Amino acid sequence: MITRQDLKQLQSLINVPAVSILLPTHRTSPDNKQDPIRVKNLVDEAKTRLGEEFSQRELEPLFNRLDTLVSEINYPHTLDGLALYVSHEFAKLYYLPFSVPARVVIDKTFATRDLVYGLHRDQRYWVFLLSENSTRLLAGTGQTLEEVEDGNFPMQMTGPGATAPIPFDADTAYLDDRYRRFFQQVDSTFTEYAQDESLPLIVGGVVRQVSFFQEVSQHTSAIAGTLSGNFDRASLSELSLQVWPIVQSVREAKQANALAALDAAMGVKAVVSSIEETWRLAQEGRGKLLLVEKNYHVPAILTENGGLELVEASGGTEVMDDAVDEIIEAVLAKGGEVAIVDDGALSAHQGIALTLRY
Repeated sequence: MITRQDLKQLQSLINVPAVSILLPTHRTSPDNKQDPIRVKNLVDEAKTRLGEEFSQRELEPLFNRLDTLVSEINYPHTLDGLALYVSHEFAKLYYLPFSVPARVVIDKTFATRDLVYGLHRDQRYWVFLLSENSTRLLAGTGQTLEEVEDGNFPMQMTGPGATAPIPFDADTAYLDDRYRRFFQQVDSTFTEYAQDESLPLIVGGVVRQVSFFQEVSQHTSAIAGTLSGNFDRASLSELSLQVWPIVQSVREAKQANALAALDAAMGVKAVVSSIEETWRLAQEGRGKLLLVEKNYHVPAILTENGGLELVEASGGTEVMDDAVDEIIEAVLAKGGEVAIVDDGALSAHQGIALTLRY
């Protein structure tokens, strides 16, 4: 799962040229047969455009990085979108659990707008599946689960009670303490994944181990629900069915809280609802909480004085494909919060509303 930390890293990098290649992909056959062809066509487009501005000598190291990155794409395991970011100093690809429009962007910074959009249109969360054999960490976006498989996770308990026998004179309390220490290590390692974002956490495992984790965790306030059982061999599709009802309840609670905050702000006349006013005040840093209906999109252009003017259709370099995405990014950049709500929930506010700090 791409995180806000990844996003901050991408947005902080300034390189010339910075190449961004984005495209929708497919999870199943036969649709995914076309994905390698789409990637090749977009890579060829990027190389052609770069060749018009830079010498072959300048481009050779970058092309090598790009070709290596493309060779690492695991097409049978793609999700709904793919993003490749390459410069002379950086190369990384992301499998996205949301679709993105196909495009090549060559600039001094990477194109992250579509990622900002995707990160906030669906509920994201973490799932911990506790076990001394293999504690698993899963990243969730909507109904999509991805397993984190890196140098940290899955994490196995070592030593007595796991990879070594329990001392003959040890009692139950000894093994319980071993579990607590292990889950404390798990929790501590998880902290680096959870930093900069407060996402819901769902914890699964046998009841006793879930209890031990809750005793030692620094993240108990984020726990949105628990699952009971042994999940060492559970597939992602099986887990998704069990996790989804908890995620839906989280979404419903988040929406209810956001709408209550909107009502309170309306009571003191600290709300704007037109997209033009929302744009202006978001840019000024006055946005406290932005509420947007999930499928509300509008193309627009910037006026000479920096205002927003809606247009009938997207297209052309001067037109923002979706001004809502730009507003989301502006509110977050200025320290505000964003809540995506169900379509129709903001019918009295034209699909968007911004509560104000002052």
